[in-house]
Amino acid sequence: MFQKLYEKMKQFPIVAVFFLFLFCFTILDMLWPKRERSDLENRELAQLPEFSIKSVLAAKDTWMSQYAKYTQDQIAFRDSWIDIKSRAENMLMKTENNGVWLGKDHYLFAKFMNIGSRFESNLNAVKRMAERHPGMVDVMIVPSASNILTEKLPWRVPIADEDAAHDTIAQTLDGTARVFDLRDTLRSHAQEYIYYRTDHHWTTEGAYLAYQEYATAKGLVPFDCSKASKKQVSDFYGTNFSKARPWDAVADTITYYDLPNQLTIYSAKPDGSETAEPGPLYNDSDFKTRDKYRAFLRGNNGYSVLEGNGEGNILVVKDSYANAFIPYLTANYKTIGIVDFRFWNEKIDSLIERGNYDEVLVLYSFQGFMDAMTLASKIATP
Repeated sequence: MFQKLYEKMKQFPIVAVFFLFLFCFTILDMLWPKRERSDLENRELAQLPEFSIKSVLAAKDTWMSQYAKYTQDQIAFRDSWIDIKSRAENMLMKTENNGVWLGKDHYLFAKFMNIGSRFESNLNAVKRMAERHPGMVDVMIVPSASNILTEKLPWRVPIADEDAAHDTIAQTLDGTARVFDLRDTLRSHAQEYIYYRTDHHWTTEGAYLAYQEYATAKGLVPFDCSKASKKQVSDFYGTNFSKARPWDAVADTITYYDLPNQLTIYSAKPDGSETAEPGPLYNDSDFKTRDKYRAFLRGNNGYSVLEGNGEGNILVVKDSYANAFIPYLTANYKTIGIVDFRFWNEKIDSLIERGNYDEVLVLYSFQGFMDAMTLASKIATP
């Protein structure tokens, strides 16, 4: 039998080579080390799902679909395949790769074309919270880079009507919360370095423009950058780069102010108790990793408290966009509570009472606010 198979394969050498390659790669892929996280893509990788009859017969997210994700995430030479795919698509002059628009001047933009129903539910939840705490709530939803740096987008790419959504925010919250509409401010500085080229966040410089507007409106003396120790970290490649991997990407530079203020991070234990971990405002070791933005506030923590140099107590309800903004608040407040409801299971009214907060600032990126899955459930009701 093997002799006949050998004779047939001799007649089709290309097919023989293909099957030999496929066999060898399958063995290699089985032996290839499995990873929990991809630093290149800045995300957790799928792990081998536990097999059960129930998971196989499930209507959604079956064992087979989980296993497919696992094989995709754990394939041998995954990072190299991503790089090859990205380079090939760049050679074909594509304007989009893996959910990222490839813009002008090396700018990369997160691609989104629709605004889902969660945006409306989150906005209504903010309104209900503001009605329960009259005069306390300020709202700052930061426009996406694609909404501000429109001249750097690929020609005529379809994008969501974000301007209409910002108008809706102002109209819905009129009379219940103060809304900081940053579009005009950021557009007037669009030629400056206010958004990272390779990442979805705004820069420290962009955040300062928003902070100045906030401080002026509140009658606060702004943080004086000239009196703070300014530091910079180069060679930053952000999340948009990790997805698109353009061959000609230009690295970003992170600016931050080295402040002595102490940040205490709280962690919830299974028994309901909490631990408190005091420490610095930044995790300097993260500046040496690929995910350098994670150094701000020592990462995205559920609930933390920052000691300031001013007066009064403020609670910031936020996503990661706020991490570059919050250090400026140390000039104005005595206590700055920081909550990210993706990682903290406590309702807003309980937190306000816990910290005796006088003010609440809701600070999200537009896309972060649009996609926030747990925000409404934490703030809509007491």
